[in-house]
Amino acid sequence: MTLLTLVRHGQTDWNLARRIQGSTDIPLNDTGRADARWAAGQLEGSTHHAVYASPLARARETAEIIAEGIGLDGPVLVPDLREREFGNGEGMLVEDYLRTYGDWDAAVPGAETLGDVAERALRALDGIARDARRRSAPMAESVIVVAHGGVIRALIDHVSGGTLPRVGDVIRNGSATRFEASPGSLRLLEQNVLL
Repeated sequence: MTLLTLVRHGQTDWNLARRIQGSTDIPLNDTGRADARWAAGQLEGSTHHAVYASPLARARETAEIIAEGIGLDGPVLVPDLREREFGNGEGMLVEDYLRTYGDWDAAVPGAETLGDVAERALRALDGIARDARRRSAPMAESVIVVAHGGVIRALIDHVSGGTLPRVGDVIRNGSATRFEASPGSLRLLEQNVLL
């Protein structure tokens, strides 16, 4: 079994403006760096064996700050952890996106579905769990995975069968969602908690 602590990256200027980033590579702002340092401080008291991250700058920098703060090697970058591609919706304000397309599950030209995102994120987590088991001596490994709100939401929806409420449940920058991974299985332990 592997404990996966998924941390949403720190804030960016586009998060602050409520603009959809998707795969657009937007860096952290100063608040985002503070989010990452705060998360590192909260994670410092527990045992973790490695840090993994999306290669997008906002997640990679968050992971680098966390790794340094808790004394681990820099993050292993995993391309399938990148944020959902929103196609024509990228760069739009959230309110304009919702007005134009109706909801997060709408068919948007050039965008990935949440199912597509869940499929690649599950592949990524399976690879991370296998890698952590190979690297680590203990039977139960614990790793930190820095990802994006859309990726974390897709995983929660997949694992819960879409039964957990989404309205008003924004996955906050710097929050953690914990899963337990076993071969062929992923179980949600807690979601969207401030560490």
